[in-house]
Amino acid sequence: MIEFEINNIKLKFKTNNNVFSPTHIDNGTLAMISQVSFNENDKILDLGCGYGFVGIYISKIIGQENIVMSDISSDAIKLSKFNAELNNSKDISITQSDCLYDIKENNFSLILTNPPYHVDFLVPKKFIEQGYKKLKVGGKMYMVTKRREWYKNKFISIFGGVEIIEIDGYYVFMAEKRRKNSKTKEKNINKLSKKLERKYSYKKI
Repeated sequence: MIEFEINNIKLKFKTNNNVFSPTHIDNGTLAMISQVSFNENDKILDLGCGYGFVGIYISKIIGQENIVMSDISSDAIKLSKFNAELNNSKDISITQSDCLYDIKENNFSLILTNPPYHVDFLVPKKFIEQGYKKLKVGGKMYMVTKRREWYKNKFISIFGGVEIIEIDGYYVFMAEKRRKNSKTKEKNINKLSKKLERKYSYKKI
C-alpha cells in the first residue's frame, strides 16, 4: 500500500508487482502533472492508468464525472477500481482498453499518459495517433518519457508541433490539437528539481 500526499491531498493506493511503479509514485508522472492546469470543465483521459494515481488525483481537483481512466491490463483495471473506491472517487469511469480502441468517449480536453517506452515505440505510436483523434480542437495531450527525439518527431508529424519540457531527466511533451493550417513551433524548456519542488509539494506519508 502506498500512502501519498500531494498539494495537501492525501491518497492511498493498493498496488502489486504486475503494474508499473508498484512501490512509489513515479517521478516522471509527477513531473508531467506538475505542468498541467486542470479546470472544472475539462474532460480528461488518464491513458494507461496503472493503479490509478493520475485520474484519482485529478478527481480531487475537478470532480469525478468528467474523468476516464483506461489500461490494457486487467490487473491495472482491478486495482484502479479498488483505489477509486478507497479514495472516495468511485464515479470515475474506468475502462479496460487496448490503447484507445475501446474508449467510447470523444472530445477530450486533456489526455495524460506515461507510456511504456523502454521496449519499443509501438504503444506510444498508437497513443499519439489515436489520442489526436479523441481530442477536441484546442485539446492537449501530455506525455512523459525519458527519450526525446522519436517522440518529438512523432508529435510534430501528428499534431504539427510540440512543446518539450525537461525536468530531472524526464521529457514532458505537450501537443495541442489545432485547426488545420495552424502550426505550433517546437519549444524546449529546461527546469530544475527545485522548480518542481516549489510548484508541486509532495511527500510520502
